[in-house]
Amino acid sequence: MASPTLIAPTSMLKPLLPIKARATQTPPSPPPHQQPLRRQFLCLAAAAAATTTASLALGGVQSAFAASDEEYVKETAEVINKVRSTINMDKNDPNIASAVAELREASNSWVAKYRREKALLGRASFRDMYSALNAISGHYISFGPTAPIPAKRKARILEEMDTAEKALSRGR
Repeated sequence: MASPTLIAPTSMLKPLLPIKARATQTPPSPPPHQQPLRRQFLCLAAAAAATTTASLALGGVQSAFAASDEEYVKETAEVINKVRSTINMDKNDPNIASAVAELREASNSWVAKYRREKALLGRASFRDMYSALNAISGHYISFGPTAPIPAKRKARILEEMDTAEKALSRGR
């Protein structure tokens, strides 16, 4: 059965251009002094790894985690206070749009900073904060910065803030 879109052959054939073979070059052999540099590098890398391992065993990691943990607690408490103050604002308040913009900026920076931290992902405070911030951001993205949050959603967000704050005070 013939197809209506069948292409008919042309009477003039175009000649194909000849393919020119390129001359292949072998890569130059490495200079003889390359091997000692590799040995030096490996020796330095091994020494650096041993030094790093020794410093970690002596407690270098503990102080780094303690500083980041204190920073996490402080910044999370700030975001909780900002969420509460913004959610509890009157819907006729003229500053609500700027407060929502500040809250979204703070929540975006908090999420961007702490969602990559593997040590924090299992914490109850992180889980509740992330859930509440997601609900708040979703509401304001969908309905705009001046739209009031429905009572049921507001109650759930405030409850998650309370549980996050309790977990934060317990070190969880």
